[in-house]
Amino acid sequence: MNNQIENGDLRVFVEVVRKGSFSGAAEALGMSAAFVSKRIGILEALLGVRLFERSTRRVVITDEGEQVYGRAQQILEQLDDMLDDVSERRQEPAGRLRICSSFGFGRNVVAPVVAKLAAHHPKLQIRFEVFDRLVDTVAEGFDLDVRIGDDIPPQLVARKLMDNHRILCASPAYLAQHGMPKALKELATHQCLAIKERDHPLGTWRLRGRHGEETVRVSGALSTNHGEIALRWAVEGAGIVLRSLWDARSYLDDGRLVQVLPEYTQPASVWAVYPQRLAGSGRVRVCVDYLRQHLAQA
Repeated sequence: MNNQIENGDLRVFVEVVRKGSFSGAAEALGMSAAFVSKRIGILEALLGVRLFERSTRRVVITDEGEQVYGRAQQILEQLDDMLDDVSERRQEPAGRLRICSSFGFGRNVVAPVVAKLAAHHPKLQIRFEVFDRLVDTVAEGFDLDVRIGDDIPPQLVARKLMDNHRILCASPAYLAQHGMPKALKELATHQCLAIKERDHPLGTWRLRGRHGEETVRVSGALSTNHGEIALRWAVEGAGIVLRSLWDARSYLDDGRLVQVLPEYTQPASVWAVYPQRLAGSGRVRVCVDYLRQHLAQA
């Protein structure tokens, strides 16, 4: 019997800890839950300790598992760093790269660029995930977060990929029925389509105008956690939406949406955000450079 611990099993173990379940890890890794359970069992047998306490609903890491988790992260980081150094000398990035982004922007804009990146650098193994929440890049094991918004925690490295801002807009039909707002405070009397997306507070819009930043509380009959849904509602005449220019531009161009209070915008540049330990990573640098070059074109 092979008594050597495989790096792949350490990656499975780390993913179970991060996801808090075998099924969550299996989904993230593209494996079956039964296979994940089997690999954890093999790892426990080789280490001679129980890594998790299992129940029908969840798994809880043991004290021994916590110790193994810390060491496993170090081992995998060192392995990735070694592959990074070797590939950088060959000027050919290789190794695993976990990238995340938000639902709408990730699916519509980032995903096609990531596919081109993988085709251009075939030795990279890229996993791309989208979320409707702000991701803890370090704790959740992501190498790179393609993030919209200028509030970046100081402990993370951030490189701007493209300029962007959010604007207010509504359909001509809605404005014909309810009138065009003349001042920001008038939004409080309109049907506004609030979005709870990632770190954006629901119903609170902070916008920048001629006199600096102003905040307005908005409400309406409809709200959602998905920006594309809110934008579609706006096109159908349901209310006023605050949405990124990249997302609304085509509707503005063909007249299905009209910009409201154009003197007010919300800064929302696109950033590549990654942990400090990856500041010198060749594969991350190549990815960021590629994204910056191609996102503007996209």
